[in-house]
Amino acid sequence: MTATRAGTTARRRPGRRRIATLSPSWLFAAPALVVYAAVVLYPSVAGTLYAFTDWSGIGADRSFIGLENFRAMLHDDQAMGSIGNTLLLTVAVVVVQNGVGLLLALGVHAKLRSRALLRVVFFAPVVVSPVMVAFLWKYIYNPDPSAGLNGLLGLRVDWLGDPSLALWSIAGTVVWQYAGYSMVIFLAGLEGVPKELHEAAMIDGAGAWQRFRYVTWPLLAPAVTVNLMLSTIGGLKLFDQVFAATNGGPGYATETLSTVLYKQAFVFGKFGYSTAVALVLAIFVAAVSLVQIHYTRGREVAQ
Repeated sequence: MTATRAGTTARRRPGRRRIATLSPSWLFAAPALVVYAAVVLYPSVAGTLYAFTDWSGIGADRSFIGLENFRAMLHDDQAMGSIGNTLLLTVAVVVVQNGVGLLLALGVHAKLRSRALLRVVFFAPVVVSPVMVAFLWKYIYNPDPSAGLNGLLGLRVDWLGDPSLALWSIAGTVVWQYAGYSMVIFLAGLEGVPKELHEAAMIDGAGAWQRFRYVTWPLLAPAVTVNLMLSTIGGLKLFDQVFAATNGGPGYATETLSTVLYKQAFVFGKFGYSTAVALVLAIFVAAVSLVQIHYTRGREVAQ
C-alpha cells in the first residue's frame, strides 16, 4: 500500500510541475491592459456612442439622434472645407517632407567629415515642441517687410494672412520640423544597402543615377513604406501647428478636421457633433493608411 501511494505521488508530481510551467504568465500584462482599456478603449467606444447623440459635454443629459450629426456635417461648409484643406496639407507634407528627407539622407550618408554634426542639426527640430515651432515660424512669417522672411528676401507678403498662402506656409513649417525624422528612417535603409552591390554596379559602368535607380531605390522600399505611412497619418491629424499659427484662419482657409472638432467641442459645446467629426477623421486615417500599406507592401514584394 505504501508502494502504491509512492507510485501515485510520483505520477502526480509531473502534473504539478506542468501546471507550474503553464501558469497564466499573461497576468503580468494585466495591469498594463487595464490601464490601456481605461485610457484608450473605453474613451474610444464612448466617443463612438456620443457621435450619435446631442450631448453638450456637460452633465448626463443627452438623447440619441441617429445619423443627424453626420448629416449636419455634410451640410457644414466649414467641416467640408476642412476635409479639402486636410487632404491638400497631407499631400504637400507627404511629398515634400519625404523628398527633402531622402535628399538629406543621401547627403549625410556620403563620406563627409561633418556628417555626424549634420545629422544632429537636421534632426534637432524634431525634438522641439510643435507649438514652439509654430510660434517660431509665426515670427519668421511676420508680414512686416523689415522682419523675418520678408526682411531676408525683400518681400511684402502676408504669409499667414493671405488665404492663398496660409495653408502652404503651414505645410512648410511642418516639413521643416519633420524632414529630419524622415531622413533618419531613410538613413537606416541606406545603411542596409550592401556596398558590394554598388561596387559591382560601378564595375559594370553604372553611373550615380543608375546605381540609385536600380540598386539603392528598390532596397529602400521598407523605409519608403514607413515614411509614407507616418507622414500621411501625421498630415491627416495635424492640429498643433495650425492652431498655434493661424487658429484655422484667415477665415476658414487653414481649418483642418482636427481644428474643427476641437472648436465644436470646446468653443461651441457640441460634443456629440465633435465626436462625429472625430469618428470620420479616425475612419479616414485608417482607410488611407490601409490602402497605402497595401500598395507599398505590394511594391516591396514586387521588388
